[in-house]
Amino acid sequence: MAILAEVLAAQPILALFLAVALGYAVGQINIFGFSLGIGAVLFVGLAIGAIAPKAQIAGPIGLIGLTMFLYGIGILYGGQFFEGLSGPGRKYNLLAFVAVLASLVVALALGKLLGIDIGQTLGVFAGSMTSTPTLQAALDLIGGTASSIGYSVSYPLGVIGPILCFYLMTRAVQPTFPPEPARFHMGEITIDHLPEGVSTVGDLRDLLPAGVQVSGVRQDHRNSLPDDSVALRAGDGLLIVADRQAAIGEAAAVLGRLDPNRLGKDRSDLSYQRFFVSNAQLTATTLSNLPVPADIPFHVIHVRRYDVDLVPSPDLMLEVGDRVGVLVPVDRIRAARTLFGDTVKATAEFSYISVGLGMVLGVLLGLVPIPLPGVGTVTLGIGGGPLIVALVAGRLRRTGPIAWVMPLPANIVLRNFGLTLFLATVGINSGQAFLTTVMQTGPILLLVGAAVVLTAIFAILLVGHVILRLPFDDLLGVASGATGNPAIVVYAARMAPTERTNVAYAMIFPSATIVKVIGVQIAGLVLAG
Repeated sequence: MAILAEVLAAQPILALFLAVALGYAVGQINIFGFSLGIGAVLFVGLAIGAIAPKAQIAGPIGLIGLTMFLYGIGILYGGQFFEGLSGPGRKYNLLAFVAVLASLVVALALGKLLGIDIGQTLGVFAGSMTSTPTLQAALDLIGGTASSIGYSVSYPLGVIGPILCFYLMTRAVQPTFPPEPARFHMGEITIDHLPEGVSTVGDLRDLLPAGVQVSGVRQDHRNSLPDDSVALRAGDGLLIVADRQAAIGEAAAVLGRLDPNRLGKDRSDLSYQRFFVSNAQLTATTLSNLPVPADIPFHVIHVRRYDVDLVPSPDLMLEVGDRVGVLVPVDRIRAARTLFGDTVKATAEFSYISVGLGMVLGVLLGLVPIPLPGVGTVTLGIGGGPLIVALVAGRLRRTGPIAWVMPLPANIVLRNFGLTLFLATVGINSGQAFLTTVMQTGPILLLVGAAVVLTAIFAILLVGHVILRLPFDDLLGVASGATGNPAIVVYAARMAPTERTNVAYAMIFPSATIVKVIGVQIAGLVLAG
């Protein structure tokens, strides 16, 4: 053990990546459906720091990792976050805001009552809320390792507590959820009669039910693309797509009858092809504004994004990583493939110009002093500046030639690797002090941590369910966003298997993070001063 400590002390970078490797391995251990996930990197780092106290990670490695994590989160959830500032999202954010502030008050009150150092108290709050940006704000304000120690002690409770509450709440409420409806349906119709006033494809578009589109026309034993000027008559065939199955039947009832595979069996004129969107120039470009050369006629009938099928609409923006299904003339397949790019390699690529510029703007925003009368000056810091800039960039998606968004796989790698570096650095640098503190005051810190996380969860679950009557899947998403750890929302999605859980999480997580970051600074300035 002494030899290992010497080796790690001589090569801190070895300690860093050892914490990463062993942390991910430990994080995959599953006990009754619970695992620490990426959070295990923190605890392995603490163990390494306790064994080799001289293996300190110097420099800004941890801060770089935190910035990468926050930037990835903001870019991914920017659009959903700003949508959540209107409609029911305002109510959800207000509920989370009150719950987070209540948990901070509980942390400060118990910390003062039990004589806990303010640095440790703020660290316990950050750990119970599993918020690494909040920990960094406390470290910037208080300094030392006290906040890191409090964070490390309470972090497991911040993950286990919400998951246990979700389990008990689900058992008590026993909610039911309808099966997730498919968003893409296709049908073929033979026209028996045309409604009055309809003579072309363009006329027909205005008559069809909402969410229904004409994607192909069959006339005189040949298939063609659905140009608005194409004249229709009885006996023609139509290929239509819709976002709900019932709409296919509604369209058939208006025009004639369903006639499966009438167009699909003939590919001599048009071929159905699926292309992978890897051309970065198409990012944040709507389907109606695709730069399609005149000699490459095609019609998009299907878009698959991540694991969801979408019916294309003129205002649907493409992203790198989308898979599009198109009808294209057989002799123009190669040209259409070139237009979209059609290479999987692009899923791991993103613009380093936009990422670098976005992080620069975020760090600069974090340095801007915000005066608070009677309190002092706070900043958004590394925990808030990059997140806010990334949220705005994620909403804008593109500014001139700069594409802010990135493929989901690349985003996941960026933010997970960044968070890993931060947690490993914090753990290794706090290991020795953590061991000493846990032996002396560990049970007290655990008690405070439990009270903090339960305050937030109970406030959201009880008020949201009993008073506000929130849908159960939204409720779990709000609670997950207020606490923050990704493992919590993953578990919540198993308890409430609808996409609304993830959407509510995206609405709440950014604003809850900013509230925690600023709240910790205000508390620290008032109490430490």
